[in-house]
Amino acid sequence: MKKFKPIIIIPGEPNSVFLEIFFKLFKQKIKSPLILIGSSKLVRFQMKKLNYKIKIKILNFSKLNDYVLNNNTINLIDIDYNFKKTFEPISKKSNKYIHKSLKIGLELIKNKFSDKLINGPISKKNFLNKKYPGMTEYFSKEFSVKKNAMLIYNKRLSVCPITTHLPLKFVSKNISKEKIIGKVRLINEFYTTKLKFKPKIAILGLNPHCETIDKFDEDNKIISPAIKFLKSKNYFVSGPFSADTIFLSQNRKKYNVIVGMYHDQVLSPLKTLFEYDAINITLGLPFLRISPDHGPNENMLGKNKSNPLSLMRAISFLDKN
Repeated sequence: MKKFKPIIIIPGEPNSVFLEIFFKLFKQKIKSPLILIGSSKLVRFQMKKLNYKIKIKILNFSKLNDYVLNNNTINLIDIDYNFKKTFEPISKKSNKYIHKSLKIGLELIKNKFSDKLINGPISKKNFLNKKYPGMTEYFSKEFSVKKNAMLIYNKRLSVCPITTHLPLKFVSKNISKEKIIGKVRLINEFYTTKLKFKPKIAILGLNPHCETIDKFDEDNKIISPAIKFLKSKNYFVSGPFSADTIFLSQNRKKYNVIVGMYHDQVLSPLKTLFEYDAINITLGLPFLRISPDHGPNENMLGKNKSNPLSLMRAISFLDKN
C-alpha cells in the first residue's frame, strides 16, 4: 500500500475563520494524514463555540516518525498561545504565535518529513508589514528561492500576476521582460510536471486596451518582446491582450492560464467566475505550498457559515500529488 506523506497545516491568524473551515473537513475522505500546527487551547475553544466534537491527538514533535497517523482525530503539534477566551480582532499580538507555527512547519519541510504545506490567511499589515509583499515572498526567502510565481489555480482556468501585493503606483516600475519570461517558465514547468500537459497561456497588457498616451509604452517595450521571445522557445503563449475582454467566455476558454501585470487585474475576474473554487499555489519552491484563496474574514468569526470549498480543493490537490 502506498504511504502518503503528511500534509502540514498552519492555521495562520488565530482569529480567522480557518479553524472553522478545517473542522468541516472531517466529513471528507483524505488519504494523506493531516498535521495541524497550532494551539490546543485555541482549537478546543473554537470547536466548543462552533459545536464540533472531534478528538485531538497531541503529537510529540521529536517523535513524529513513531506515530501511525490517520484523520480520525486532529493530529496536533501544540503551540503555546496566550489568548482571551473570546474572538478578538486581528492584531500584532498574534505575531509570535504565527511565527512559531511557521517555524515548526518549515522545519518539517526542510527535514523532508513532508513536502506539502498549507497555510491559512495571515495579515499582511500586521505580520508581514513592509518586509514581504506576501506569503509567496516569505516562503521564497526562507528557502533562498529568487524566482517564484503566484498561481491562483482552478482546473478550468488559472491566473498569475507578475507583481503581487504592490500598490498600483509601483506596478509599472516592477514589471520587466525577465520577470514575465521567468514566471511563464515556472507555470509551464508546473503544468508539464504536475498536470502532465503543456499549458496555453494568455498574457495581458498593462494599460487599458494595451495603449497609452505616456511616452513609455510598457506593452510595446516590455510585454510584446517577452511574448516574442517565449514563442521563439516554443511556449504556447499569446498576447498582449486587453484585460477588459480576455475573460469573456469565448476568449478565456482558449487558455489554461491568464498572466496579468498586477494582482487585481486577474484575481478579481477569477474570483467573480469561481468564487471559492480556487487555490493559491507558490511556484518555484522545492515543495508544494498552497493557501486557500480566502482571507481571515474576522466578521464571520463564530457564525459557522464560512465556505470550506477552497481548503477542500487545496487538500484534494495535495492528496493527489
